[in-house]
Amino acid sequence: MHMLGVDIGGSGIKGCLVDTKTGELIGERHRIATPQPATPAAIAHTLKALVEHFDWKGPVGCGFPATIHNGVAKSAANIDKSWIETDAEHLFADVTGKPCYVLNDADAAGLAEMRFGAGKDRKGVIILITVGTGIGTAIFVNGHLLPNTELGHLMLEGMVAEHYCSDAARKREDLSWNRWGKRFNKYLARLEFLFSPDLFILGGGSAAKLDKFVDRIETRAPLIPAASLNQAGIIGAALYAAEQQG
Repeated sequence: MHMLGVDIGGSGIKGCLVDTKTGELIGERHRIATPQPATPAAIAHTLKALVEHFDWKGPVGCGFPATIHNGVAKSAANIDKSWIETDAEHLFADVTGKPCYVLNDADAAGLAEMRFGAGKDRKGVIILITVGTGIGTAIFVNGHLLPNTELGHLMLEGMVAEHYCSDAARKREDLSWNRWGKRFNKYLARLEFLFSPDLFILGGGSAAKLDKFVDRIETRAPLIPAASLNQAGIIGAALYAAEQQG
């Protein structure tokens, strides 16, 4: 089955058609800068432009940077606070004219990695961490998702963790990969203390740079890159839409 998957982020809204049987992208990914301010109406109309770019007529899966409960955003990470309590699924469906299925963006990336990527056939506790504008997390226990964990908002070194060790923080403070890696190791150590995972999977743009800071990682659980790197959110969103369609 082919499905349109969309990864809505704080800096970019990215989409591509996905073969949900294989997890492979079909054709070229398309990216549109996230509008600022990232209000519900602005993002919905950007999503519509993305759907029209692909001339897509079917359902749309969307990974979204918020906790999502029955299609409703209950938080707003790196987007406008007016998203809180907005029914994202209904809004996106109304604006695009297509059925839309919305889940947390890190949960979407995790679904892709557990089905096709680094977490395939792995048992135990697995934590996927997406590092970009913010930090997203997805926890799986023997393949089952615990949704909406949002552990990028833990307190670390007196601040919200994603303000301390996201990729945006690295760029903002002009940190070397060595210095940033030390910060990220502290974050992983906190997660390891709380959840005793068997494996960390790193997603987002930083996954491709793992070799630059992996020698700073001292956790018991290994840290490995996501197989689909920063495409996992798109693939997982498409998988989610396909599952909702039955």
